[in-house]
Amino acid sequence: MKEIAVDQLAPGQRYSRPVYMDEESLFVPEGVAIRDKDIERLKRWDVEVVYSDGELLSDDPSAVLNAFFLKAFNTPAQKAITKSYVELRATVLELFGRVRAGEDHVNQDDFNRVVDSLLLMLQRGSNDVIQYMLYGMQGETGEVENALNATLLSTLVGQQLQMQRHRILVVATSALLHDLGMLRVPPDIINKKGALTDDEKRQMQTHPVHSYRVITKELGYAEEIGLVALQHQERWDGHGYPRKLAGESIKLEARIIAVADSFVAMVSNRPYRNPMIGYTAMRNLLKDNGAKFDPNILKVFIKVLGIYPIGSIVLLSDSSVCRVLENRGDAPLKPIVKTIIDANGNDFSDDSGATVDLMEKKSLFIAKAVDANSLANKLHQG
Repeated sequence: MKEIAVDQLAPGQRYSRPVYMDEESLFVPEGVAIRDKDIERLKRWDVEVVYSDGELLSDDPSAVLNAFFLKAFNTPAQKAITKSYVELRATVLELFGRVRAGEDHVNQDDFNRVVDSLLLMLQRGSNDVIQYMLYGMQGETGEVENALNATLLSTLVGQQLQMQRHRILVVATSALLHDLGMLRVPPDIINKKGALTDDEKRQMQTHPVHSYRVITKELGYAEEIGLVALQHQERWDGHGYPRKLAGESIKLEARIIAVADSFVAMVSNRPYRNPMIGYTAMRNLLKDNGAKFDPNILKVFIKVLGIYPIGSIVLLSDSSVCRVLENRGDAPLKPIVKTIIDANGNDFSDDSGATVDLMEKKSLFIAKAVDANSLANKLHQG
């Protein structure tokens, strides 16, 4: 742990990890503001330095929410999810790099092990996985993260549909590999910030065909997995590509991946826009009206994620601010939430706020979902 001189401490400072007076004596927990009397106590005891692995949190209006999320993502379960995800990301990054380079000895068993690990993650705690995917990841998200996230969500939909084990594996494997064809599209087209030209659009729309060829010819997977990847850009109304298939002529697995892939794209960072909050992405999906997506798959997707996905920040009718902990498939507007700031303005950045079941608390309801940064600015201005 690094040393922090007591003379450098100031009231109101918060650190991203606990601060200690020695190896065992806690000074302040992570995210909790240091008080005048805390500093006076140190000086009275002739303590000259304290210790922490953390960083000083910026004294901006989002400090309360930042501290709360630090606590939320510091549980043993969340740490395990983070560790597993980071390791899988590194593995898939290497595998994608080998596919991009056209290596002829990429083994499908390597991808199969990734799929098995993702299924195990979901088995250990799907809520923790969703929360990490939506709010715990940092920085830009690219092809690897999108593949992992589409796999996780597609698998959850398949499980909700009570698919048999072998079909779950088809869904998960197809989702992980469905965009491999993008590795054959020029990077300047993929990363372009402006509108694509007609020729660039045509090149982009060849990627499902490339995916099919990579999956079946280069990796040696079964035809059914290649076909799912080939069809993931088809639309329910028949206006997709590459074959303009419609309705149930599109494989069920491809229809599932289409919804998951679209949601993942909306909540991920892109060169041309900021990510949407989970609620906004879900609302956009619900506006589809049978155009792009199978309406029945959309209904199942809502059961899996809820209208307000796990981790969403919501404003309740009593003006309290909460984070969604758990959703109900049969009551998507009545999740279980954790209080961040109560109706009286008291903040609980130490994660000690009350847990509220909106199904039982009939007098309360969600007024709206809010972006964490926008909310923090409002609170600061108020």
